Amino acid sequence: MASQRVAVIGASGYGGLQTLRLLQGHPEFSVSFLGGERSSGKRWSQLTPFLPLPGDPVVQSPQVDAIAEAADFAVLSLPNGLASRLAPELLERGVKVVDLSADYRYSSLEQWKEVYASEAREFPREDASLCQEAVYGLVEWEQDKIAQARLVAAPGCFPTASLLALTPFLKQGLIETSGIIIDAKTGTSGGGRAAKEHLLLAEASEGISPYGVVGHRHTSEIEQLCGRAAGTSIQLQFTPHLTPMVRGLLATVYGRLRDPGLTAEDCTTLLEAAYRHAPCVQVLPAGTYPSTKWVRQTNKALLSVQVDQRTGQLIVMSAIDNMVKGQAGQGVQCLNLMAGLPAETGLPLLPFYP
Repeated sequence: MASQRVAVIGASGYGGLQTLRLLQGHPEFSVSFLGGERSSGKRWSQLTPFLPLPGDPVVQSPQVDAIAEAADFAVLSLPNGLASRLAPELLERGVKVVDLSADYRYSSLEQWKEVYASEAREFPREDASLCQEAVYGLVEWEQDKIAQARLVAAPGCFPTASLLALTPFLKQGLIETSGIIIDAKTGTSGGGRAAKEHLLLAEASEGISPYGVVGHRHTSEIEQLCGRAAGTSIQLQFTPHLTPMVRGLLATVYGRLRDPGLTAEDCTTLLEAAYRHAPCVQVLPAGTYPSTKWVRQTNKALLSVQVDQRTGQLIVMSAIDNMVKGQAGQGVQCLNLMAGLPAETGLPLLPFYP
């Protein structure tokens, strides 16, 4: 019988729906509270007849006292700025929190206010100490800290794919800290469930388009964690692209090797060593390149590496499902660690292919 009670706030958005789907089959967690503002008062079956929940619960307004009475953990799948209104009071009441938004991804509240300026104006914040306390939830590199945390900030999908590719090489000092380029493609679900013109089928299908070419919000998030790995500040170039698929994310990362004599096989061995105890990360043989189809609806990340001996460039390819490993699945990984469970408990690792 599941013993750990979880509240999902923002239950009817893509992040909330994916979290609920994963928790439905989890051996140790049970969903004890569904929270939402616009959907408050509705039976769950009215909103999502395709994803039935036991007892067909009513979605409730996310009042802190009600959440704290019903749950041991809370997953906050809310627009940026809103999680910071709930998290401090939930923590005061002993509820551990996993935040899927960007509210606690920066250790500096001032930096968050700079990057998320419009949200900062709409949702004034004074919780700088919680920003410093929150653990960045990249499970493969912060496992011990997550296990001891009461507040975890799940990374964004682009940072997840990019950091899994870059971190081993930055930690070992094998690539230059300047000149790093990340070219990434994602599906339309990354834009959320709310209606947006550029995500309409007629707009997004049959084409690929870049966006946020300079100054995308995830750039500074990636730079912050790359800097921690390298032990020095880093500036890099990040360009995302929207592709005509629902889910999936492929990041191709470029960095200049400090030792141009290293081969793809050498770099593959390094990745295998870095992730030998990470069941949700698989390193492909040199020369085998990942496809987003190979990770569809899984919590798996596939990594592959190539070296261009002519230019001295390291090329790392990273494929994830942006809704699972890039969001809800990583959130459940964090829940698992916070509850004293193996990180991969209850998570799908085999793809729906083709």
